[in-house]
Amino acid sequence: MIYLDNSATTKPHKEVLNTFVQVNESFYANPASIHGAGVEANALLDRARGQIADLLKTEDQFVLFTAGGTESNNLAIFGVPKANTHKGKHIITTEIEHPSILEAVKSLEQEGYKVDFLKVDVNGVISLQELQAKIRKETVLVSIMHVNNEMGAIQPIEEAAKIIHENSRAAFHVDAVQSFGKLPIYFNGEAGPDIISISGHKIHGLKGSGIIAFRKKMNIIPLLLGGGQEQGLRSGTVAVPQAVSLAKAARMAVETMEQATLKYRKWHNDLLEFLAGFGENIHLLSTNTGAAHILSFSVMDLKGEILINALQKRGIIVSTSSACSSKQKKTSHVVEALELHSNYKKGVIRLSFGALNTEEDILEFKKAFTDVMKELKGDINR
Repeated sequence: MIYLDNSATTKPHKEVLNTFVQVNESFYANPASIHGAGVEANALLDRARGQIADLLKTEDQFVLFTAGGTESNNLAIFGVPKANTHKGKHIITTEIEHPSILEAVKSLEQEGYKVDFLKVDVNGVISLQELQAKIRKETVLVSIMHVNNEMGAIQPIEEAAKIIHENSRAAFHVDAVQSFGKLPIYFNGEAGPDIISISGHKIHGLKGSGIIAFRKKMNIIPLLLGGGQEQGLRSGTVAVPQAVSLAKAARMAVETMEQATLKYRKWHNDLLEFLAGFGENIHLLSTNTGAAHILSFSVMDLKGEILINALQKRGIIVSTSSACSSKQKKTSHVVEALELHSNYKKGVIRLSFGALNTEEDILEFKKAFTDVMKELKGDINR
């Protein structure tokens, strides 16, 4: 099997799995306990927290462990506005966010919050002018994903941060689930985000592990109430093995990021040229200015499911749109936002690379895809 669906989830590194097993075997005590075993577990937890804080350039106390990207995003979207109603009830986000953002802000709309959605251009990128026009005194939160999970568009985070911080008291949240470990993302004073979300299983870590981190002390209301763990913002016994494993995966991702990006960009550009050879049969959603590890395209007048099944028969695993919505029959909200022509809306395919992919995988995909196109589209004159 050639696995090219790494934006949906990744296979954990062996080193990460080994770390998880070792911590479970030797440091299984509750880190909140005051006995020796608990103190040892807590020390390991603190070390993991510090390692991630160093990567994000923040203080240890501003890194909280969660169960994943959805929880981290929800904590930001619900926690910040509800704790800052004295500033206003206005939120800004984009039309192409992950459902864990969009569904959360829609819920807040039902509670009386005003939400503005930024449009994107044909390349999936927001307009900074529109952001400037929509931000106002009552804005309490702006949430913009760094890299879109469906087609890889990279948003201008630094420029957006400048606009937000110069024109409002709003907190700036960045969903970095698809960018951490692939692109530089960290706290950079007023020139960067105030809140960052990360998910472990997107960087060859474990499912059920995530991070929400802050640039500074913030007023935020927790989603989970209980024993007051994680600064009182995320109650529940902290899963030390998941936290330590996530720190391991995060370090490995950042340490290999530059080399991996060069590899992914080579494959990305090679496949863009390859797919362009199919002429009007293919519409490219991704561009060479987007994230190197994600490549999306659509085949004219074919359903994505048909393409996926045909490729799977040849041992190639890809996805249609995002894994979160691929089982639904409706067109992806990202595809709708891009205003794709109706002939291409149902045939969107996403390839996403990971650390375990090789040059041979790309060659095999090209061979398999050429065969699939000949089978499904007839003489394509390639």
